[in-house]
Amino acid sequence: MLKIKFLKNKWLKIIVTATFFLILLLVSFFGSIYYGMWGEVPSLKSLETLKQSQATEVLDTNNELIGKFYVFDRQSITYKDFPEHLINALICTEDIRFYNHDGVDNKSLARVFLKTILLSNDASGGGSTITLQLAKNLFGRKDHGFLSIVINKIMESIVATRIEKVYSKEDILTLYLNTVPFPDNTYGIESASKKFFNMHTKDISIAQAATLIGSLKANTYYNPRVNPERAITRRNVVINQMKKYGYLNADEALKISKEPLVLDYRSYDPNQGLAPYFRAEIKRQLDTILQLQKFRKPNGEIYNIFHDGLKIYTTLDNTLQEYAEIAMTKHMTGLQKQYEKAYGNNAPWLKNKQAYKAAKIRLVAYKKLKAAGLTEKEIEAELKKKRDIELFSWSKTEIKQLSTLDSLEYYLKFLNAGMISLDPSSGAIKAYVGGIDYRYFQYDHVSQSKRQVGSTFKPIVYTAALENGMEPCTYFPIKAITYTDVEDWTPSNAGGDHDDDLNYSLQYALSNSVNTIAVKVLNEIGIPKVINQAKMMGIESTIEEVPSIALGSSNLSVLELAKAYTSYVNNSIPSTPLFITKIEDKDGNLIASYDDLNPKKRIEKAFSDTTRQVMLEFMKATIDSGTAQRLRSQYHFNNDLAGKTGTTQNNKDGWFVGIMPKLVTITWVGNDNQQIGFSNTSIGQGANSALPIFANYLQLLSQDSKYAPIVSAKFETPSEDVLESLICEPSKKDGLFERLFGNKKDTKEFNEEKPKGGIFSWFRKNKK
Repeated sequence: MLKIKFLKNKWLKIIVTATFFLILLLVSFFGSIYYGMWGEVPSLKSLETLKQSQATEVLDTNNELIGKFYVFDRQSITYKDFPEHLINALICTEDIRFYNHDGVDNKSLARVFLKTILLSNDASGGGSTITLQLAKNLFGRKDHGFLSIVINKIMESIVATRIEKVYSKEDILTLYLNTVPFPDNTYGIESASKKFFNMHTKDISIAQAATLIGSLKANTYYNPRVNPERAITRRNVVINQMKKYGYLNADEALKISKEPLVLDYRSYDPNQGLAPYFRAEIKRQLDTILQLQKFRKPNGEIYNIFHDGLKIYTTLDNTLQEYAEIAMTKHMTGLQKQYEKAYGNNAPWLKNKQAYKAAKIRLVAYKKLKAAGLTEKEIEAELKKKRDIELFSWSKTEIKQLSTLDSLEYYLKFLNAGMISLDPSSGAIKAYVGGIDYRYFQYDHVSQSKRQVGSTFKPIVYTAALENGMEPCTYFPIKAITYTDVEDWTPSNAGGDHDDDLNYSLQYALSNSVNTIAVKVLNEIGIPKVINQAKMMGIESTIEEVPSIALGSSNLSVLELAKAYTSYVNNSIPSTPLFITKIEDKDGNLIASYDDLNPKKRIEKAFSDTTRQVMLEFMKATIDSGTAQRLRSQYHFNNDLAGKTGTTQNNKDGWFVGIMPKLVTITWVGNDNQQIGFSNTSIGQGANSALPIFANYLQLLSQDSKYAPIVSAKFETPSEDVLESLICEPSKKDGLFERLFGNKKDTKEFNEEKPKGGIFSWFRKNKK
């Protein structure tokens, strides 16, 4: 009877029917998600072969990380690399029942389902296990309108249970910690540990682990770099959770919670961090190397440096690189002020100056407007429109309202710099500074830029002279000569008046960078022989057959000039600059070896041993008593040094070459706009503009005991014949006989045929 009444109850029927259809609807809805109607759900088979994008690592010579190439900043490590306290911090904060569920914590999920769906409380949180988070990290979430959160949660629960079937709990923790997003667009615990603490994951402390795990709750809000106080508060929540679940006792928790937050932040963004110009050059080389068939994947595909997690082993020494960048910044900060002050209100970058106008028409924005048919007046109006622009400054980065023309004027004033330091015996590049700040000046002044090299070319001229029979104690008069066949060219010397009756030895002339004598030496042996000598020393750029090459009118890169100078401390053989030593895939399999990547060592000498020893003595004199003597007098270096300063016409480029037996370093300073030089030689000469970078660098090396073998290295001892050939006075005056009967002409033709023998040729030389 009760049963009949129950069936006849109208409202009860409605409730039962509605419940049935609701259950059917929910089951159908779940089934539609399960079978992929809302998007593909990864199968067990596909989960077995998970492939995640991994950052390619660029490593220095000590296998220390110096940079990455990535879409997602991720480095994968294994479970054994996770310290126990890291796992404990993660478990007790994110999923205390991790070891007891199959991917879905039903108790927590029920709470989330009721609060989120029925009560529309988006802040209910909780319920998301580590495995569910992993599913979300691996496959992301799609937009399904107002049903998004329900569909995505169900999808993630399906994927999570499948993950638990395929992988062990250790594997899941490994996958999770290698993929979870940390602050500053960083993916995976290893990348985060390196970025925020400059440490491998295996070495981080409990406090550091708690800081990183704590940031997972909201990686912008708890970013330890941006919001350190919030990060500390959240870290201490993690510490208390570890205490709550027995991973720390009360005393340990209290002690750790009082520790200060100390970051050693390292950016591996392509535009920031250590050695960005070097990393950009590495990428350029990889783009070529990895295209080659022999360096492709076994299936013929090309490796992708942004996804395939390669390891690129380089020659760079990250400590030397850091010293080089510090040395450059320290000097350029002061030099920029000196440079601007010297110009005052007459600066060439002001709008009414020729350099400014020339730079304006080279602007990409100007060219686009011109191509669009706008008049000069209309172009000017467009370029004067203001917007927010982030500006480089040696003191601080600023954002200002500026127009394109304002920005042009602002950046036109900046000096730039280039520096390279390499091992002359192998060509291994140890430090590489392509400019003052890669974020704002991406043109590389080591590999890409070619500038006039000034007096740094003179050693090549003198080397050619010695190779062609000129004696070290050959004397030349300092007196200026007009070369009538070269548009009446009259090269002169810096530094004011000179005694025209003086004659200088080759050593004195080179170490004091005497222009008139460099040209006379070139004239004596001939331009073709000098150019050939340059090619023998590794110079590949075109050198014009003009007399001004004696004074460095040729445009060369810092890189190729460095190659040429290595020959003076590498048994007369130029070393090919070396960037990459080997390439491995993410599993450590060798893709390309040293021999694959680098040409066989050249064994042909560019000049004789005698010439090498003589030239080293010449360039040691440059440091001891010549144009670079401030390294002794001002900086008080007493180690073995040789070198050469260089300054180009109108003080547009300053150069310095610093040679030590185990390290060759070249520095360059100038304005990117080659129409703008220094206002005077006192500031612009290489000894003032470029040498101090080397001096700052050497000071840092000298203070680091690790580099004592480099700093204290000794040059080879010259042979007795070489030492004897150098015994002569640095200068002498013409004798009475030569003053009376010598060649009195102040004009001359270049490369004229030389007389054979004769009394006047005898006077050119001091025969001891």
